[in-house]
Formats: sequence, C-alpha cells, structure tokens
Amino acid sequence: MASVIVGIMEIDILTIFPEVFGPVLGVSMLKIAQEKNLVKIRVHNLRKWSRDKHKKVDDRPFGGGPGMVMRIEPIYRALEELKSPYSKHILLSPQGKLFNQKYAEKLSRENHLILICGHYEGVDERVRRHLVDEEISIGDYVLTCGELPAMVVIDAVVRLVPGVLGSEDSLKEETFSSGLLEYPQYTRPAVFQGWKVPDILLSGNHKKIEEWRKEEALRRTQEKRPDLWRKIKKIKL
Repeated sequence: MASVIVGIMEIDILTIFPEVFGPVLGVSMLKIAQEKNLVKIRVHNLRKWSRDKHKKVDDRPFGGGPGMVMRIEPIYRALEELKSPYSKHILLSPQGKLFNQKYAEKLSRENHLILICGHYEGVDERVRRHLVDEEISIGDYVLTCGELPAMVVIDAVVRLVPGVLGSEDSLKEETFSSGLLEYPQYTRPAVFQGWKVPDILLSGNHKKIEEWRKEEALRRTQEKRPDLWRKIKKIKL
C-alpha cells in the first residue's frame, strides 16, 4: 500500500562525512525544493551518537578479517532519536535492491526517509536484520562509501515531489518515466557547422512532431538499451 504524504517530505541523512553534502544540496533543483519548503533535508554526523571518547563508530569484526565494521549502537541511537511514525529507514549498500526510476517514484510518495550511509567494510549485520526497512544499491560496483549513492537517491526522489520541477509534463517525457529512452532534442541554431536540425521539428506540425518523437524514442531504446527494449516488448505481448 502506497504511503500518503501528510505534509512536507523530510529526509534525514546519517553519515560520517556530513561536509560532502553541502555542495550538492545547496545548488540547483535540490536547493530550490528546500527554499520552496517542499522538502526538508537534514544531514547528521553519526559520530554524535557515539559514546566512545574518540567518537568512533566502527570496530574490528568478530572472527577476524580485514577492515573495520560500522557498529550498531550509534545507528540505533540515531534512529531512535530521528524516527517518526511515518519514517522509512534505508541503508545504502551494494547488497541492496537495484535503484531505478520506479523505485524513485515509490520513495517520492513517502513522508520521511532516513538514509544510512555505509562505510568501511560494511555495517553490523544486526542493522540490516533489525533496524532498516530497505537496502538500496545504485549499481553492481563498489564505492568507497554510501554518501554518493545517498546523493543519487535524494536527487532522483526529490525531483519527483509535486511542485519541485514545476511542470508535470517534464516528468512524463523524461527518460525512463515511460520505460523508453528520451527522443533526441535540438535547439538553436537550426544549422551549425553544416549539421542540420531534422526538418520535421521546424515544420510546425505538432501531430507529426509527436509521432516522430515516439518513433525516435523507440528506435533509440532498441539501439542503445536492448535490455529495456526486451522488457517493453514483453509487456506489450
């Protein structure tokens, strides 16, 4: 059952590198969304909830092995303080479900997201088992930390919150929203270095232009993303 937004969307981020978020959250669409009071984003230093005198949030793994593992206690205390009746706790992890546009649309209907940025060799398994609702991966590769995936998720989700982009048509026509890649786009000048804009786009015939765009979206998807094309064909069949 989809969540029903009861107010402004809130996003809390748990990280050991809070300073990396400023340049991303303070510009462009994410900045505008916050200024419009459509989304409230708060970045928290996880070390705040560490009771270690050095504010450590990691320790050596039981059983031995390389690297360090993030401890459960600071994460537990942070969630206890930040959680709400509507919060969804998400761990950014290479073991998580692959993030895509449909997933972003689902999360955009939530009221409160708490994103936990993993680091080191991972997190205590009890965090997965007992404290989080979902795990998200942005791809089948390994990154140094969970801060970059968190930024990707936030950007993809916030732009879908009603009122952020201003135009519902912009969302409908974007790549992946329809399952297809977006059609080619052109702007002025109509001719540059001998490279011409397709005549159909200069014709003023909006019906023909729309047909051309649909055909180009289909052609481009089939050519560049055969995996998506196969999915579309299955749905149609």
